Amino acid sequence: METKIPGFRALQEYQEYPEAEMRRRAADFAAELARRRTVRHFAERPVSREIIDDCLRAAGTAPSGANRQPWHFVLVSDPDTKRRIREGAEREERQFYADRAPEEWLAALAPLGTDENKPFLEAAPFLIAIFAQSYAIGPAGERLKNYYVTESVGIATGFLIAALHHAGLASLTHTPSPMGFLNDILGRPANERPFLLLVVGYPADDALVPEIGRKELEEIVSRVEGEGCV
Repeated sequence: METKIPGFRALQEYQEYPEAEMRRRAADFAAELARRRTVRHFAERPVSREIIDDCLRAAGTAPSGANRQPWHFVLVSDPDTKRRIREGAEREERQFYADRAPEEWLAALAPLGTDENKPFLEAAPFLIAIFAQSYAIGPAGERLKNYYVTESVGIATGFLIAALHHAGLASLTHTPSPMGFLNDILGRPANERPFLLLVVGYPADDALVPEIGRKELEEIVSRVEGEGCV
């Protein structure tokens, strides 16, 4: 007899597959994500907002501490707003490259070909500013503490990047530091801090990416195996 627990219901969403199909799905998904590359050269082709909205819905399904869902996404396509964001980002980046970044960091960035110039912030059809909410505002205006905010928003961002790639779009993670100018430009409240700026669109026909690789599985995985492993 099924035990009834207030506030809970039976799991209905889970779908199990035959093991052969599980292996195929896992391999296909790994191969698809292996094709994902960060790009810095975007075409000025328009992108359907419906596609972006569905990718954002996917991001919103991410797990979060105490199910607080401490994220907010600002979707920007307005040219004037993108210009102001570029100006703010380049202002911070000029100081970063000139004064803030240690030589070791600059050396690590050198193979990627990055500098303080960020034309992609205007060229790409969409910018998605991702904010992390340190606390929520309750119905009576009270503060509600959020938990594992950075981890939760990071997972949601990963879901979003994977969804965009799965839909056939390219993206770029951009983190000018500090990013407080995004609160000012986008009118976000004090309980939200900018987490990341995601640039989204189609890659330019002549887009270039650095010749870099990814670590092999054996370099990123250790195993402590038991009887449940087959």
